[in-house]
Amino acid sequence: MTIYLDLYRYRELFANLFRRDLKAKYKGSALGVAWSLANPLALMAIYALVSSFLWHVVDLPHYPLYLLTGLAVWIFFSTSLQAGARSLLDNADLIKKTRFPRQLVPLSVVATQLVSFGVMVVGLMVVDAIAIPEERDTVWLAPPVAALIVALVGGVALTVASLNVLFRDVEHVLQALLLPWFFLTPVVYSFALDAFRRHPTAVDVVHYGNFVTPPIEALRAPLYEGRLPRLGDVVYLVAAAAAALALGSFVFSRVDDRIPVEL
Repeated sequence: MTIYLDLYRYRELFANLFRRDLKAKYKGSALGVAWSLANPLALMAIYALVSSFLWHVVDLPHYPLYLLTGLAVWIFFSTSLQAGARSLLDNADLIKKTRFPRQLVPLSVVATQLVSFGVMVVGLMVVDAIAIPEERDTVWLAPPVAALIVALVGGVALTVASLNVLFRDVEHVLQALLLPWFFLTPVVYSFALDAFRRHPTAVDVVHYGNFVTPPIEALRAPLYEGRLPRLGDVVYLVAAAAAALALGSFVFSRVDDRIPVEL
């Protein structure tokens, strides 16, 4: 896990990489980070409209808030993995010229995406506290749950970035997987609906077989439902975050010396 300690040891370099990526992301933008809300809000409007006419899942109370909570996690996850997959390749010139902890590159990309995720979570904490009074007693649980989600995404992004240096098909496979993966994740629907209750075994398989589902459910519990997250989801999220960080560290340590050569 010393790979992650370099975030502190080289915090100034990491901060510079983060600022560079953030400036590049919003270069020429008048609104800057405010644009981070545009994509999820547009998606929320589209899915809410489609769902209301086709899937009838808007019977859920405060459905737009339900949807937006799931989208916040999914967008952070998917954009971090897509950007992280190419991060080492896109920084080939810097990596070849300078010796520094190379894991800072994909992790700085995740930190850049974290800005949008943080804005979304804070916005949801405020809006949900106003629209859903029951949520006010549990809203304080959202930040630690979100922190675990960040750890999970960081570990997975580091793994994907490392593998993509050796196998360039990784980023293309990832892009192909994200669409079906999205529909296997309860972002626009709920497992509490009657259609799913008739198939509890299938629901459990999809719920715990998809490592993005428990994080979404764990964040929805305090933000949308006004209750404590289920113990199973919390334990799963903690274990998944630890496993993702360990896997990212293991894969990167095996690839690190080969990165300059492969680039």
